[in-house]
Amino acid sequence: MTLLQIMPENAPERVRVRTDDLDVIHNELLRIGVRLARWHAARRLPADADDTTVMKAYQSHIDHLSAEGGYRIVDIVRMNPPPAGTTGQGRRTPPARDELRQEHVHDDDLVRFVVAGTGCFSLHVAGQVYAVLCTAGDLLAVPGRTPHWFDAGARPNCTAIRFLRRTDRDAIRFLSDGIASRFPTHDDLLATPGD
Repeated sequence: MTLLQIMPENAPERVRVRTDDLDVIHNELLRIGVRLARWHAARRLPADADDTTVMKAYQSHIDHLSAEGGYRIVDIVRMNPPPAGTTGQGRRTPPARDELRQEHVHDDDLVRFVVAGTGCFSLHVAGQVYAVLCTAGDLLAVPGRTPHWFDAGARPNCTAIRFLRRTDRDAIRFLSDGIASRFPTHDDLLATPGD
């Protein structure tokens, strides 16, 4: 379920909008210059699909978006929990969860297509925080330099295709106000009952 929750930047407990209606989400995000679209695979993907298989399944979408937006780098980012029955020892923790949960900006656009699982992109725009919980099939396109943070939960399960114009993937600037820690996490949003 794709979900949008909008809160004032100074009152995270006051929810202005909470909806899973895709039309409402689309319209609310368009107001701040953010695009949300739905893609469908050309063929059914197995749960354990490798990167090549995933890319082939969405190749026509990838080619179109890359040409339209001038994206030169397209890769896959995976955040997955340790196998069941393990403690995670000896396994690398999910990539930089604490770091990604800090508010930051990129010069490049933030363009992600969620292939599997869920991830929450929180956008800090015009005095409000837009928490967008994306699920498989969601393409989110956010203009560069938009303050945001990302969370895939305590046991992340998110596979996404990432689109970049620049080859400098590390061009991230962290903001120092600590706002992200005051807002609901990925897991909080999933645990909160709907209206």
